[in-house]
Amino acid sequence: MPERRAGAGRYAPSPSGDLHLGNLRTALLAWLFARTTGRDFLMRIEDLDRARDAGSAEHQLTDLTKLGIDWDGPVILQSDCAAAHEAAIAQLAAADLVYECTCTRKDILAAPSAPHAPPGAYPGTCRNRTAAERAAARLAIAPRLPALRLRAPAAVNTGGFTDLVLGETRGDIDDFVLRRGDGTIAYNLAVVVDDAEMGIDQVVRGDDLASSTPRQILLQRLLGLPTPPTVQYAHVPLVLGPTGARLAKRDGAVTLSDLAAGGMDTAAVRALLAQSLGLAAPGEAVTLQQLVARFDPAHLPREPWTWQAS
Repeated sequence: MPERRAGAGRYAPSPSGDLHLGNLRTALLAWLFARTTGRDFLMRIEDLDRARDAGSAEHQLTDLTKLGIDWDGPVILQSDCAAAHEAAIAQLAAADLVYECTCTRKDILAAPSAPHAPPGAYPGTCRNRTAAERAAARLAIAPRLPALRLRAPAAVNTGGFTDLVLGETRGDIDDFVLRRGDGTIAYNLAVVVDDAEMGIDQVVRGDDLASSTPRQILLQRLLGLPTPPTVQYAHVPLVLGPTGARLAKRDGAVTLSDLAAGGMDTAAVRALLAQSLGLAAPGEAVTLQQLVARFDPAHLPREPWTWQAS
């Protein structure tokens, strides 16, 4: 393996159930990116969302270990990083970059959008309220609390970056949520703060998240954190189910335990994932060390892989 260097890659699952083939494939890719560039590989459980299953994180870590994926240092729980999340919001608020929002999703969809704004973009309804208007709005939604949104700089409405897999990639930036009304820190803020705190400079994840990355890069800049090209992004193709939609547990035997019950052991799953990435011949048994030697991001498939359960 290459000599270790500063920085790290990571995998950050949400504990909402057992990992399926799509999750495992992304985890394998994140591990390969890190190990072939001499980085540490870190593990973070993104447990902020209240829709999580008890014991799920332990099952996920067990399945990753069975596949052969290892990591450096302790597993980090996102819920233990609350102080850093709140400090980031306070830093943005001190720069007048945070405001309260009482809009519901229905309100946002019903409001007139700015010209050329993408569907669902926040129209700025609560952005310029006076103190009296904010107080009245808070009272109107009580006992629900307002969300907090980023006051994105007026000149920013799109952002771009160079992705290691997708190449030049752009995404829209609106006044996105930093903390929801129920107190939960939003993904875009949490992931930026957590990655910086952990020293992560290589982010590998599904390409469904590529369009939100410019929002995160904007937060990095506003918070004075490392940004591209210091931080690398690689958004990898998803695994699709037989209907062409993103793979889900409703698609049949898609988790390690499901596949094992059908007679496919972990070595066979590893071989299948390697084959889907062009790193192994059909039916070839492979080790992770062999995959490290064969891995080349330039030759990764750019199209999603469709799983057809037998």
